[in-house]
Amino acid sequence: MSSIANPRKTDIAPASVERISAQVATVIASVILTLGLVSFRPFQPSGPEGETGGDILNQLGYGSLGVLALAAMVMLVNRRTLSALLSPWWLILLGFVALAVTNALYPSSSMRSAAFTIIGVICMCGVLVIPRNVDAFSRVLAVASLAALAISYYGILFKAGIAIHGGDGFEPQHAGLWRGSFSHKNIAAPVMACISLCGLYLLRRGWRLVGAIILVSALFFMTQTGSKTTLATVPLAIAMVMLPGMIGMRAMAPICVATALIVLALGTLGTVFIEPLKELREAISPDLTFTGRTALWDFMGEHIAERPLTGYGFASFWGTEHVLLADLPFDREWDIRGIVHGHNGYLDLAIIMGLPALAVAIIAFVIAPIRDYVRTPLLRENVLMSEFFMMVLTFTLMNAFLESFFFRRADPVWLFFVLAVFGLRVVARFPIR
Repeated sequence: MSSIANPRKTDIAPASVERISAQVATVIASVILTLGLVSFRPFQPSGPEGETGGDILNQLGYGSLGVLALAAMVMLVNRRTLSALLSPWWLILLGFVALAVTNALYPSSSMRSAAFTIIGVICMCGVLVIPRNVDAFSRVLAVASLAALAISYYGILFKAGIAIHGGDGFEPQHAGLWRGSFSHKNIAAPVMACISLCGLYLLRRGWRLVGAIILVSALFFMTQTGSKTTLATVPLAIAMVMLPGMIGMRAMAPICVATALIVLALGTLGTVFIEPLKELREAISPDLTFTGRTALWDFMGEHIAERPLTGYGFASFWGTEHVLLADLPFDREWDIRGIVHGHNGYLDLAIIMGLPALAVAIIAFVIAPIRDYVRTPLLRENVLMSEFFMMVLTFTLMNAFLESFFFRRADPVWLFFVLAVFGLRVVARFPIR
């Protein structure tokens, strides 16, 4: 541009430049979130082979996505907004990740897994701050959610053999349950839950048609995954966050969330590691094992006790000799030798990085976001966005007691979780346009 004050025909007006820049930013964020949800290889079943991270398409794809996110943030986002993303607790956590990589059995493979994880964090930070305003961010959510739904429903209609669990393989009990484009129904269910929360957010902002389509489609898909836990926790997360605000007691929401997480922790891990609660469970319901998870958690607890400070290294426990050479009691409900994670995100975090890292994670994942929610300015867009992020955060934190996604590469549940945590940081610090 040669002259801003008196542009010639060959010049582009500043307003046009800003409009084009805003459109480009929205497209970039939409591409990043869409690919984060559907991945570069949709319809790939889960299993040990999917955990290697050696796929060249994934390496190039997610590497390019990370570069795109970084470049867009540097060129399109102001420094003050970027600085708000810097959380001291997350920086400490990344330090633990680095230590866990050096402590791993196979550092090169572990480093690759950690790199994918960090790329996922960078991409979600980009999705959050690259859009110029709340309408642009809403478009990003709408595009990515509709794309993920369309691809999954396409799979159900035209690729049922791979989009619906079959009766063969390691888990014949899942036959007939939907997984869509995702690797497993236990990933499809929480992702659809988060997508339904996107639809609810858009609906509350006045995007009635798009919001309703996303909300209803995602909820229906979720019912077909057979995940009773997800079906129970999604309404609970919505009620705990929305209802207090509707009755003028918004400050009660963090109390409800914190209470629910404590009760859930005691009701799951507490019945394995706290003797009085364990005896109470055995007395009241001896068959309550959370589908064999209690034996699995007990196995993990024994190994955490052996390395409480350092853990076993990043991506260096499941699928290694620590598990493959372990004794297999005849009455154990699961054969742990074929399991890819511990079905509890908190224990898995402790087992790869140690109990000190778990303590820092609880601050970064639970306490700091709740504090950010309390500090959010009481402006309409800030309130609606903070409640959306809080619902996603609450649901994923509850889901982590029965599934594992913390620091799991580009797991879409992990990506939604990261978006919620950093989203609460942003809405607590800036008025949303």
